[in-house]
Amino acid sequence: MCGRFTLTGDLNSLGERFAFRAANLSFKPHYNIAPSQPVLAIISNEGENRAGFLRWGLIPSWAKDEAIGNRMINARAETVAEKPSFRRALQKRRCLVLADGFYEWRREGKQKTPMYIALKSHEPFAFAGLWETWKPPTGEPIHSCTLITTTPNSLMTSIHDRMPVILPRKAEALWLDQTVEDPQEVLPLLTPYPARDMEAYAVSPLVNSPRNDTPACIEPAE
Repeated sequence: MCGRFTLTGDLNSLGERFAFRAANLSFKPHYNIAPSQPVLAIISNEGENRAGFLRWGLIPSWAKDEAIGNRMINARAETVAEKPSFRRALQKRRCLVLADGFYEWRREGKQKTPMYIALKSHEPFAFAGLWETWKPPTGEPIHSCTLITTTPNSLMTSIHDRMPVILPRKAEALWLDQTVEDPQEVLPLLTPYPARDMEAYAVSPLVNSPRNDTPACIEPAE
């Protein structure tokens, strides 16, 4: 699974990298993003990239209660086209969730060590995400999302049995393309990112609490 990640770059640089306008957004770096929090995401609207914030934890449009989103932070690549909670979004509502690293906990006996995983280039990247809009009986609609996970690459195998799908840069446009509704055209994108381009190291237990959201979270453990 993927339950925590980071996005620490400035908004203008992210706008240049992912080709969106940042004029109406307010953003600050985050070092410990957790489920239920807003995440910066991109959707395509008539061929134009639109950036905004989605709540992490997908609430299907048919849900009776928003609490279901707490269990929908991830979708498995192997079953995403079949699950009622995700299959319509896979056809119609795909998004990029922006990040520059993520955390996973490596289990060694009874001990769990937090690990930080990022690209060796330290560049931002996009998780493959799905989004939905849920309309409560009263109040404003909630726009939410989930991250798709897949099998681990050789780097991640010793850390966890799943990893989030990081889309190659050349695949981002296809993932966002609203004219593509056949799952068979996008499912081949949901593969492990090349291990040779990634790095991982142990970090402080500070990251165990989402209340801690400082650069110290990504510093290598002593």
